[in-house]
Amino acid sequence: MDLVEKKSLLDGVDARTRLAGSNKMEILLFSLGTRETFGINVFKVREVGRTPHITKTPNMPKGVEGLVSLRGNVIPVLSLVSFLDHKDVPVERGATMMVAEYSKRTLGFLVHEVDRIIRVDWEKVKAPESILSSNQGLITAITELENGTLVSLLDVEQILANAFGEALIIDIPPAKVDEEVSVFFVDDSIVARRKISEVFDKLGVKHKHATNGAEGLSRLQGLAAHAQQAGTPLRNDVRLILVDAEMPEMDGYVLTKNIKSDSRFAGIPVVMHSSLSSEANRAMGQAVGVDAYVAKFDAEVLADTLRPMLER
Repeated sequence: MDLVEKKSLLDGVDARTRLAGSNKMEILLFSLGTRETFGINVFKVREVGRTPHITKTPNMPKGVEGLVSLRGNVIPVLSLVSFLDHKDVPVERGATMMVAEYSKRTLGFLVHEVDRIIRVDWEKVKAPESILSSNQGLITAITELENGTLVSLLDVEQILANAFGEALIIDIPPAKVDEEVSVFFVDDSIVARRKISEVFDKLGVKHKHATNGAEGLSRLQGLAAHAQQAGTPLRNDVRLILVDAEMPEMDGYVLTKNIKSDSRFAGIPVVMHSSLSSEANRAMGQAVGVDAYVAKFDAEVLADTLRPMLER
């Protein structure tokens, strides 16, 4: 499949809104010139093309090749292989560039070759704890192809944090809530969990979390059962639920569907917090009933979105 055909697949991304709640993920497979196979969520990729001329810029972070001009916008270009610790690193830089959107950033990822798009069940996308690899911190999940080949899904948030550093959390006024108010959030990214926790700490709100949708649903059902036995509304224990969109084993859309279909969670708003900021993803969130959608990672916007729900 050539680049034109691959781009045509990406052009239809808005039609994928029907995937909302189906617990299926579409992955763009690519290689870095090594023996491993890598993947990235299709919704994070805006386009694929040949690597344009790169302007070398001094004092760039490790892995950042330079800058390119893309339809009037200047964006940084990262060489993904530079972030991964391979014994046999290809001499040539990537001939293909994937243009990715992350929160408010647009950037290019250099790869050796783009293969194809596959669709997998999220329950077959597993956390990478069982994989012994020095790249584990940059891998958010793994899945397996029909021929047994393992696919490592890259953690874009961690790569960007490694390249550019983590965004500083500005002063966030505390929410006007009781000391006992608690929230629950679900996110598989270590970077995101750390930043979300910091936002809730500044808001003065207690918080609990889970690292994927399946774990989150299990823990939330446990909290609901406990509240039911105690004869108290769950809202007394959980004021708000914040979910990531893409997570191994169960995505945020299916998690939200489960929450919204369970009367024990009535009155508890569900906010989707995702690096996938396209209109298609917002539509997917609306399709499963989220009460708000916030793109990662703007701490002030997140706090401003959550504060009125917490103070309600």
